Amino acid sequence: MAQSQRMSAIERDTYVRGRRHFELGDVEKAVQTLESLLDLRDDFADVHYMLGVLLDRQGETQRAAECLRRAIGLNPSYAEALLALASVSERLGDFERSSELVERASQVSHAGAGALDATTRGKLANLQAAVGDAYAESGDLREAVEAYRKALELCPNFHDIRHRLGLRLREAGLPDRAMREFQRVLRAAPDFLEAPIQLGLTYYTLGRVSDALEQWSSVLERDPTREDARMYLRLLKANDENP
Repeated sequence: MAQSQRMSAIERDTYVRGRRHFELGDVEKAVQTLESLLDLRDDFADVHYMLGVLLDRQGETQRAAECLRRAIGLNPSYAEALLALASVSERLGDFERSSELVERASQVSHAGAGALDATTRGKLANLQAAVGDAYAESGDLREAVEAYRKALELCPNFHDIRHRLGLRLREAGLPDRAMREFQRVLRAAPDFLEAPIQLGLTYYTLGRVSDALEQWSSVLERDPTREDARMYLRLLKANDENP
């Protein structure tokens, strides 16, 4: 990351030592060195970024957020800082802010390279999905569904995220839409056995008992150790015996 002005010899030496400690994972020495550099000058965006990451590792989430905001203030196109602050914001419970930061990072990455590389797309998708998880835990299923869909726009083949989307859709009272998501997962990743388990449950909620039976039976054929599938089949049998 290029600096805003030329460094003095002392600043350059301190920066090199701080980055070396950062890259080696020596948190305490890195924090001490980088803070000493900021005592000399406060306009190094990547120093604020590194310090924010380190403080977050130490559990100082609020201070980490302040450092990352400062980094972004100095360099609004700092994708790594945007992603880091999105993660911190999600853990602080500011889900809307986290989602906005992920979107900004996506736009910056698109503008900078013309197309997102797979690693960056994956990071963005997982952060967006984490926002969805947080919304789901708070009971806001509509926002959760929206976050999962944004994640899947970035990485349509992240089947675990599509699976979570299906779960939230069913919880939101939309079993038909949930069914379609589970079916897509099953077609694309037949070894992902959570999909037929949940597809069976969704069929059951729709009154399609024979289809549910087929899904759970197929799971046991492929993995006889799946006690969840066995349990659902037992429940079906019990219901048939006690209509």
